[in-house]
Amino acid sequence: MVGIQPQADGRVALAIRVASPPVDGAANEALIAWLAKQLGVSRSTISLKSGATGRLKIVRIAGDGAALSGKLASLAER
Repeated sequence: MVGIQPQADGRVALAIRVASPPVDGAANEALIAWLAKQLGVSRSTISLKSGATGRLKIVRIAGDGAALSGKLASLAER
């Protein structure tokens, strides 16, 4: 993980660097696997809402929103 990155529209993004190349969805799969491991959820609960071919991605994580929010906040603090 790299950290928090402010966006031009005022939102912030969690910046994550993966080693997999952006070929045939390998980087997207690596991102999903990393997020699943860090958040303690199954990979099937995470999906890309947008950005499959771009650097900025929006993911959907199914589950307890309050618990996931806390885990994401702790990731951002690292």
